[in-house]
Amino acid sequence: MTEFEELLAKEMPALERFVRYRIGNPHDADDVLQEVCLAAFRGFDGLHDKSLFQSWLLGIARHKCSDYFREKARKLEIPIEELNDSVLLVAARGITPASVVRETLALLGDKEKQILYLSYFRELPQDQIAKRLGIPLGTVKSRLHYAKEKFKEKYPYNREPKGEKPMKRFPEIMPEYTIQAQNEAPFAVSHRELPGMFIVPAENETASFAMYDFPWKKLSGQYDLKVIGRIVIHGIEGVEIVSRYQEDQVTEEQRIYAQLTETRCRYLGGESIVNGCRKIVTFLDGEFEDAYGIGENNCGFPVERQSEGIIVQKGSQLVHDCKNDVSDIVGRFAVTVAGKSYDIVRLIDIQFYHGAMLCEHYLDKSGRTVLWRRFNADDWEIERYGKPWTEALPENERLTVNGQTFVHRYDCITDHILEG
Repeated sequence: MTEFEELLAKEMPALERFVRYRIGNPHDADDVLQEVCLAAFRGFDGLHDKSLFQSWLLGIARHKCSDYFREKARKLEIPIEELNDSVLLVAARGITPASVVRETLALLGDKEKQILYLSYFRELPQDQIAKRLGIPLGTVKSRLHYAKEKFKEKYPYNREPKGEKPMKRFPEIMPEYTIQAQNEAPFAVSHRELPGMFIVPAENETASFAMYDFPWKKLSGQYDLKVIGRIVIHGIEGVEIVSRYQEDQVTEEQRIYAQLTETRCRYLGGESIVNGCRKIVTFLDGEFEDAYGIGENNCGFPVERQSEGIIVQKGSQLVHDCKNDVSDIVGRFAVTVAGKSYDIVRLIDIQFYHGAMLCEHYLDKSGRTVLWRRFNADDWEIERYGKPWTEALPENERLTVNGQTFVHRYDCITDHILEG
């Protein structure tokens, strides 16, 4: 094996994470990876300090990704240069300097410029936009929402600061709830929450949730989360979230880095304290997957969700044919929690980490979590806990997935159900 091959093999995991985090289409990402490797091979002799191989390689990857998006923008035919002052003034819905609108549009990505142009300047209906771009109507809706939020975020005028949302206290005992299956088909939903944290990773957002262990149903801890600002990690823009966990009289604080796009919600990394030192793990680090990896290639959750038939309910059993992490909307339910009723779809997420674990997200039509339930495969981390979960928690509810038994461990409720 040559020196180049040895260095490339060592850095390939970081290179793949770097490219796949930028390019959501796996086939396109593979093409870009090939281009990066070829360019690196051709230019390797010019790299005099081989200790800089990783940063040099990622620099090539950054340029190749930029080339990819420039080519995409060219194919999208975004005619921003056609916008004259009068159009910009009308589009701004008020007396606004056209130059400021132009400058704000220049800060947006190509897709955001395109969707705003088609919707506001060309005034096309959303179904026509979907047909013209060859994308689902739901994607048009989410892309337009995201573009408007990005424009408001960057526009310098009429920006009123939002007041902080007060953290709410949860009851000491889990509120009673019922889950009743419905005959109606599950609805599609835009689910913008960070997996497992129930906060939308966007500026000024806050969220709280409480955990209740079963069968005792006692409050075991509360998380209070707040987005404190924007960050850029390895060229990827996201937000920084402070997470405070309270258990009895002890409070622990953690920093989390996450990203919300029009198509994905995912972790970029996080911070922990190791031997008194702050340790920051990002998506380029090998240990990222164990701590924050969600979805194929750690790509997170898709925002637009609908039932795809990947996980199927057959009587009392769930069935799927996936070998890796899998999630899908399975069924529509009427859920009552603490006396309030909700029309719900159930998003099931199965992850294979130290064994299998299953999470049920009960989402309302706004895409917010009303109830979240965690199940462990009977042998999940059996070396650590010393016994199967059917023995550790014999009274708890059980699910069967592909013939394997899962045992209910704990529930979470969010401050979403405390509002109003």
